[in-house]
Amino acid sequence: MSWAYPRIVAHRGGGSLAPENTLGAIRTGAARGFRGVEFDVMLAGDATPVLIHDETTERTTGVKGEVAKLSLVQLQELNAGKNEKIPSFRQAAELCRSLGVWANVEIKPAKGYERETGEAVARMARELWRDAAQRPVLSSFSVAALEAARAAAPEAALGYLVDEIPPGWQTVMQRLQCVSLHCNQKKLTQDQAKDAIGAGYGLLCWTVNEIAAAQRLFGWGVDCLVTDALDVIGPEFR
Repeated sequence: MSWAYPRIVAHRGGGSLAPENTLGAIRTGAARGFRGVEFDVMLAGDATPVLIHDETTERTTGVKGEVAKLSLVQLQELNAGKNEKIPSFRQAAELCRSLGVWANVEIKPAKGYERETGEAVARMARELWRDAAQRPVLSSFSVAALEAARAAAPEAALGYLVDEIPPGWQTVMQRLQCVSLHCNQKKLTQDQAKDAIGAGYGLLCWTVNEIAAAQRLFGWGVDCLVTDALDVIGPEFR
């Protein structure tokens, strides 16, 4: 494919410069000139898609709780850092659209909620970006979540997210009609990059925080890098 999205993306909205997966993080990335952000979406206990990475709230808010057992109202009572709240997916999508920022949306299901999360995120993304010129890519480690997303939104752009590229990755991507492969940059080899690009897929690598690594990966033909180091690897890095 011809990669039609930003080549440098701010991890969890604002990288290391703002509380992760918050509206403030997205604003930080946009203010730094990033035209793309990545964030994680999980279902709250009332089935509302919200931005959070962990299945529990303790690491990011300091308060113990399970995301799948708390409502949106309960989650938004917590402080996600610097008085930021845990936003709903709708809030984040509307902010991205108002700022002109593209989104790599990671479907991050709590255990046992893979299909429900994939379906809910895909349906909402279809609604929230229905008239947008550039729609998000929905990615996930969960094949079940991607299957549900594909069934709910046949037109969605899906990304297969892996740590290390596994045997049979092309079979999975073909079945799910994925447009891109997203992998851990530390485990990617040049031959694997060549194979993915040669097969016609977009190739995204996470999490790239050093200039030498970014230069190496772009030299291999990688299409997109996700970074925490917004002050080191800027949006126009080549």
